[in-house]
Amino acid sequence: MTAKGCPHSAFSHTAEMPVHASATVGARFWLLIEHTGPWASHLEDCDLPEDVRTLVKRATHLGIRPQLIRRPGRRTAPPGPGVHVMVGDARGPEPWLAEAVIADPDDLDLDALVAGVLPKSCILVSEPVFLVCTHAKRNVCCARIGLPLARSLAEVWPDRTWETSHVGGDRYAANLVCLPHGLYYGSMSQAAAIAAADAYRSGEVVLDRFRGRAGIPEPLQAAEHFVRAHTGELSVGGVAVESSRSDGEATEAIVRGSDARFRVVVEPMTLTAPCGTACADTITTYRLVMLHRLTSVRYATPVPA
Repeated sequence: MTAKGCPHSAFSHTAEMPVHASATVGARFWLLIEHTGPWASHLEDCDLPEDVRTLVKRATHLGIRPQLIRRPGRRTAPPGPGVHVMVGDARGPEPWLAEAVIADPDDLDLDALVAGVLPKSCILVSEPVFLVCTHAKRNVCCARIGLPLARSLAEVWPDRTWETSHVGGDRYAANLVCLPHGLYYGSMSQAAAIAAADAYRSGEVVLDRFRGRAGIPEPLQAAEHFVRAHTGELSVGGVAVESSRSDGEATEAIVRGSDARFRVVVEPMTLTAPCGTACADTITTYRLVMLHRLTSVRYATPVPA
C-alpha cells in the first residue's frame, strides 16, 4: 500500500525496527482540547474557533503541549456549550490529569498548570487517558493504522480513549500515549495497544514497543529502557535516572531499578528507515555501551575514552 509516496516495505510500522528512546522530549505539561476537526497538518493552520485558537496559543507560549482530541468514530460537535479541556502535569513520580468545561479561555489558568498547581476550574481525573494519533493531514500512516486502533481501544475503554492530533514520531505510527505519565508506545497493533493500556491501568509498562516517557531527554530514556530490559522491572515508577553526564556523543547515567543502582552508558546510532521519505529517511536510536550494577554510588565516573 502506498501513502504519500510511502511504500510500506518490510518492517514498516511493525515494531521490528527499534522504537525505544523516542518519546517527545518537550511534553512535560499537556493541554487536551476536544475539537472534532477538521485538522490541518499543523495546529496553527487549523480553522479553529477563536476560543480554541486562544488556548492553543497560550499553551504554546508557556511550553505546554496542546493536543486536539475527539472521540473515535465521531465527527459531531460535543453537546452543550463551552469547551471540554483536560490539563496534565506529567513530571515526577506523581503526575496528574484534570478536566473542565470552560466558557472562556480566561477560565483556564495555564500559569497555575506550569507551576504544578491544579487550576481552580478543573477537577482531578482518577482514570488514565489513552491518546491515539490519527492525524491524517500530518501523515497518512497515522490515520491508516491509528483509526482502527483507536476504535478497537474505545471498545474496551470508551470513556478513556481519544483520537488526537500529532504527538511526535510519524515514523512510529500507530502511536499511543498514556496519560498522566506521558508514556509513549509506537508501531502499535490493536492487540498491543490493548495490552499496553491494560498494563498501564495496573501501574506497569509493556517493554515491547515502548518508546519511553515524554519530557525526559532521549539518552536517559534509553538508559531507563536498558535497565528495564536487564532487570525485568516493569512498574511505571520502578526505574528512574538519578544523575547523568555526557562526554561527546556518549551519555552516562546512574539509574535506579529493582532495588539496585546501575551505571549505564549509551550512544546514538542511526538506522535507515524502511518506510521511505513520507515518514522518515532515518531512525535515530541508542545502543548500549555499558551496564554495570553498582554497590554504592557517589557520582557518575567519567565515560572511558
